[in-house]
Amino acid sequence: MMDLWLVFCGKYECSQKAGESCSSTFLDTFSCTSHILIIFANILLLMILVFLFSTKFSSRKSVASSEFQGNSILSGCSYIFNGSLALAYLSFGTWKVLQKLIAQQTVLPLHQWLVPLSQGLTWLLLSLLSIYKKQYTSSPGKLCVFLASLLAAFLCISSVWQVIIENVVYTKSVLDMLPLLGVVLVTVSASKGQRDISTCETLLGEEADNACGKVESNEKTTPFAKAGIFSRMSFCWLNDLLKKGKEKTLNDEDIPELRPEDQVGTLYSLFKEQVNKRKQNISNARPSVFSAIVCCQWKAIVVSGLFALIKTVTVSIGPLFLYAFIELAKGNGAFKYEGYVLAGGILIAKCIESLAERQWFFRTRLIGLQVKSLLTAAIYNKQLRLSNTAKNTHSPGEIINYATVDTFKVGEFPYWCHQIWTTGVQVCIALVIMYYAVGLATIPALLLVVASVLGNSPVAKSQHKYLTELMIAQDRMLRAITEALTSMKVLKLYAWEKHFKNAIEKLREDEYRWLSAVQMQKGYYLVLFWSTPIIVSAVTFCSCYLLKVPLNTTNVFTFLATLRIVQEPVRSVPDILGVFIEAKVSLSRIVEFLEAPELQNRRTEQKYQGKQLEHSIIIKSKGISWDASSHNPAVKSVNLHVKQGQKLAICGEVGSGKSTLLAAILGEVPYVDGLVQVHGTVAYVSQNAWIQTGTIRENILFGSTVDRIKYQEVLERCSLVKDLDMFPFGDQTIIGERGVNLSGGQKQRVQLARALYQDADIYLLDDPFSAVDAYTSTCLFNEYVMGALSGKTVLLVTHQVDFLPTFDSILLMSEGNIIQSASFDQLLLSCEEFQNLIHAHDEAIKSESNRGCSPQQRTKSSVENIHPLCAEEQLITPVGEQLIKQEERETGYTGLKPYKQYLGESNGLFYFLLVIFSHLLYMVGQLGQNLLLAADLQSSRTSKLSLILIYSSIGFGMSVTLLFRSYVVINLGLKSSKSIFAKLLTSIFRAPMSFYDSTPLGRILSRLSSDLSVLDLDLSFRFSQAASSTLTTYFSLGILAALTWPILIIIIPMIYMTVILQRFYFASAKELMRIDGTTKSAVASHLAEAIAGAMTIRAFEEEDRFCTEYLQLVDRNAIAFFHSFSATEWLIQRLEILCAIVLSSSALAMVLLPFEASDSDIGMALSYALSLNVFLVASVQTQCMLENAIISVERLEQYMHIPSEHTEFLQDNRPDPSWPSIGKVEIVDLKVRYQPTAPLVLQGISCTIEGGYKVGIVGRTGSGKTTLISALFRLVEPTEGMIIIDGINISTIGIHDLRSSLSIIPQDPTLFSGTVRYNLDPLSEHTDQEIWEVLRKCQLQDVVQQKEGRLYSSVSQDGSNWSMGQRQLFCLGRALLKRRKILVLDEATASIDNTTDSIIQKTIRTEFEDCTVITVAHRIPTVMDCTMVLAISDGKLVEYDKPMKLMNKESSLFGQLVDEYWSHSQHVDIHMSNQYGTH
Repeated sequence: MMDLWLVFCGKYECSQKAGESCSSTFLDTFSCTSHILIIFANILLLMILVFLFSTKFSSRKSVASSEFQGNSILSGCSYIFNGSLALAYLSFGTWKVLQKLIAQQTVLPLHQWLVPLSQGLTWLLLSLLSIYKKQYTSSPGKLCVFLASLLAAFLCISSVWQVIIENVVYTKSVLDMLPLLGVVLVTVSASKGQRDISTCETLLGEEADNACGKVESNEKTTPFAKAGIFSRMSFCWLNDLLKKGKEKTLNDEDIPELRPEDQVGTLYSLFKEQVNKRKQNISNARPSVFSAIVCCQWKAIVVSGLFALIKTVTVSIGPLFLYAFIELAKGNGAFKYEGYVLAGGILIAKCIESLAERQWFFRTRLIGLQVKSLLTAAIYNKQLRLSNTAKNTHSPGEIINYATVDTFKVGEFPYWCHQIWTTGVQVCIALVIMYYAVGLATIPALLLVVASVLGNSPVAKSQHKYLTELMIAQDRMLRAITEALTSMKVLKLYAWEKHFKNAIEKLREDEYRWLSAVQMQKGYYLVLFWSTPIIVSAVTFCSCYLLKVPLNTTNVFTFLATLRIVQEPVRSVPDILGVFIEAKVSLSRIVEFLEAPELQNRRTEQKYQGKQLEHSIIIKSKGISWDASSHNPAVKSVNLHVKQGQKLAICGEVGSGKSTLLAAILGEVPYVDGLVQVHGTVAYVSQNAWIQTGTIRENILFGSTVDRIKYQEVLERCSLVKDLDMFPFGDQTIIGERGVNLSGGQKQRVQLARALYQDADIYLLDDPFSAVDAYTSTCLFNEYVMGALSGKTVLLVTHQVDFLPTFDSILLMSEGNIIQSASFDQLLLSCEEFQNLIHAHDEAIKSESNRGCSPQQRTKSSVENIHPLCAEEQLITPVGEQLIKQEERETGYTGLKPYKQYLGESNGLFYFLLVIFSHLLYMVGQLGQNLLLAADLQSSRTSKLSLILIYSSIGFGMSVTLLFRSYVVINLGLKSSKSIFAKLLTSIFRAPMSFYDSTPLGRILSRLSSDLSVLDLDLSFRFSQAASSTLTTYFSLGILAALTWPILIIIIPMIYMTVILQRFYFASAKELMRIDGTTKSAVASHLAEAIAGAMTIRAFEEEDRFCTEYLQLVDRNAIAFFHSFSATEWLIQRLEILCAIVLSSSALAMVLLPFEASDSDIGMALSYALSLNVFLVASVQTQCMLENAIISVERLEQYMHIPSEHTEFLQDNRPDPSWPSIGKVEIVDLKVRYQPTAPLVLQGISCTIEGGYKVGIVGRTGSGKTTLISALFRLVEPTEGMIIIDGINISTIGIHDLRSSLSIIPQDPTLFSGTVRYNLDPLSEHTDQEIWEVLRKCQLQDVVQQKEGRLYSSVSQDGSNWSMGQRQLFCLGRALLKRRKILVLDEATASIDNTTDSIIQKTIRTEFEDCTVITVAHRIPTVMDCTMVLAISDGKLVEYDKPMKLMNKESSLFGQLVDEYWSHSQHVDIHMSNQYGTH
């Protein structure tokens, strides 16, 4: 007992005053008796507080934001005051320990520093628990407050008594007076919080849970939500998931959901609340996004900062233990059992360090995840409100980049933010320890550190500049890639894919230049901060020699151990700087996007209950314009009143402003000089169909609940019943992105069904019938517009004159002016422009009549035969499997495959071996330095100067190896990245169209943005870090084993346990990261779709539903990432505990076991052992980061070997440059299927098209017309049969040779961002004069001349600043410039009015008089002047003959199609004849 008393109280040193015996006065706060009582009270309080924590976090209900007392100023003061007091006690206790070690080389007696440390820990938990409201009302809570009050009162009274008696104020006396105030604050704030909760529960009863912000935990919620304090601190709550991952391959369903407070919906609501508060406080300036984020997260930041501080303090006292151990080895022990006490102390210190660091990193990762999620949500919400001007600045590719790459970089910053100041604190503590070890020799080292930091300021600025430029270059490249991938079918048809690929490669070269600069900067930092400890040690020892500071094993190895511990945070400075700069650049880009202009003229929708309004739409405007600077508004002087239930048709020539008028009603046009009012709900059908990825039913319901009767009626009204019968999965068939597995007509009918099911008051239909054949168009018009919408207000933009007589009113537009608005009869009598429009239609009819066909020539029976054929359409999707499949991912352990794939690029393995070799040289140099010091420091044979010079020379050699390693790492990264990107781009551009049809754009873009970014910036450094830290760890273990062989008994099992734990961890971790990758793609895909369909989403007012769906996808992605980084902390914590055991065992073995070891060996061994856990953690972390990063290689590799199209050029069989010279096309028994297991889409078509023939291909929507054109261009390869052009089988030549030898005007008119000239002639093969001539022939010359830049006037992405008809005319211009012997028109004039159509047909007849022209069209007049007509039904050739013969033939499909056209054109003739007869 006496030994224990001596250890705790000392012999005669209990009193503050030296030389006096232990005071027996009870109120003496410095007496050993009082200290024992205080420590006992603190232990009791700590136990109660831990119990309260465990019951708090083990409760069935999750913690809600409003449960915190942060809303109260009083509770905030309590939290801050008690937390600060706790830190003061902890700092005082740590200072006491350091003071005793430095002054007396012992930590005894224990009571002098155990009291403040125990007091600090108690008050720290008390302050943390004080932020919860209901904990002090329970029995343990009340007992805790009572005991804390007693302890605080005792401390305060005894401290006051001590001051009065001794008339001296000590630091501890002041500290002991403050807890009483802290307890009072806790008690008052807790009672106030309880009153608030009681009021809430009393008023709301069972609803109080929701009102108070509590959410009942779902059964699938992560165990973290219900875990107790011990489970949270040890990450045991992850055990079940990791066990499941070891037993089976984890799937999305296996991963539990996030806590409600971690879900993006909650986070984004808090963020918006903070932003709105700042908007109210700051009237003129924009609210700071950064400050709003900090305000949302400040509590979590403070708590994680406390853990960071604890870790920093505990890791810094390690060298003091080393100092004591060396003294003990020399025989200078302070007491008998000092070795055991020191070993136990170092074990406890290392365990506390591990617990604190793991909680620090876990909590900062969680903060980063929350910040990333809320910013992603903010970006999504913003893009739904983005103005037209802002869309031109922020392309879809850039927005996806903001939401994937930039949010990730901002989310990474919290993980590193505390390291900015903890590194500084650790360096300062290290300098203090170094000062006590080597005295004034520390000053040059300090100056060196300061100089290196200051010298890096300009380098950091240039790093910021380079990163900004790199991200701008990335945006440009991603914009070009997005545009190319979206329009890949058009690029292949024009044989332009090689040109666009080259353009992207040029953008990549620009990006690569900035990437090289960024990586060189990172390499510079790597060399500098790895070299800094080497230079500091050399400079310090030189200073010791010059300043005559004695060097011995104790101070040298204490100095080196301190340096070794601090070098890891110092080495991480380049990463910290990189992350900080990247986050700053990314956040500024996100903020710029979030501050972009929004739609200002959102439609004024007014609903009146019980009051009938006369007008549904009112527009009074002097001008409607897309561009504020434009002097020529898109629509001029509008005064429009549309009555309820009125049917209004809007017609006019191409580019007259029809679609702009509808956009103004929807509130999409930014500049409206006047008033737009909408009374009632709106449904909108766009001209260019927007279809979501999902089932047909989901597209039709569009968020509404299913009413089966109503749903079936909608299908019938939209002629979709027969289509669904032929779909492989009915209405559950998944439609691909942009509706790729639907025909043009099917896409429009799904759009119409979507609008009809909404049962809106007002229907805005933007030319929806142009994509369907004549009879389907008539069916739809009668059933849909005149039937289903009989009582609705309808505005229909149309070029089809046939429907106009049935409308109540017709709005005629020309060049942005509303010429007249009246009924059909009135316009026909009074409006010359309208008469011209009708005459153009009449001319088309007459041309058909001149061909020998009139309504009277068709028999009644043939007309009756129309109806059985209605909507008999062939689906191009294979039966038996969905076209859009789940995203593939690797599963299970893939071994070294992805590593080999990466290192196999551009001699990567050779570079990696050089990295390993250079690091081995570095470690050998480091060992050489330590052995030199251990062997010769006490030797009289070697002078100190020689020793220092040899030491410095070795250090110089080590710096050279670091420089070499850095150079090799940069080369490895740049060359591998360049090689992989080249292969990836080639693979994607050479992929067949079937790949694009079944792969959502988001999947490709997520790889080309976030995955490629990891490859570019991080992967080579991850390889280097993992290799170097792993080698260093095993090297340290080897040195320990060599110097203290008995601990091999512990080291070998430790290595075995490390391997077992890592395997157990990796089984789940790899799957979690893979799931993170696939869910990230889903997030990107949904965002890409929403950007494309933003106008439709806003029109149906479905923004909230889409946001909810997006937030769910973000949460699914966050779940995988949350459990992934939690698993990493789980692993590292267990490995750190193993390291702590090895360290304490090594220390004990060295000082207590009987084996030969000098104090120099012990010093060197312990200097390695102390940093062992740092190296092991670094090793495991870098390995985990490498494992996570290598997933990006796996994902990129999936798209690097896509089965490609056939060869572009066959050198042995290249056609003559003038081929085809005749234009003869022979189709021989052509059979086509889209997939090997799918049914035939074309079933044995055979015919011959002679050179110079004009052939029209007709058939119902989806009958296989477009598939035949695809086969001609080899977008799909024949299953059987062949196509021969001018005697050459097209399957025997290169696909580029084939496609470049044909011309096409495609079904979907596509323009690219750039200029008018670039869109007509991207390969720059023609002169300006030739282009102007083509524009004249296309009726575009006047429009282009009015533009400011003329030929170089801008074209927005997707050609959004040009009308659909104008885009089609551009496509005609391309064909006129190309001048090939065979021209294909794939329903090319569907979006053009009759007048323009007639001009185009005339142009084609004139310009392509001697060419073979193959026309696919819905408009019968378009094909009436053809030489031959080819009719297809259900993929079979039904008839192929001259139009006259087919029309006179009974049961002719072509004849029936003509009758259908006549049947809905007749009443126009009747109206015209009546009007002209009357006139």
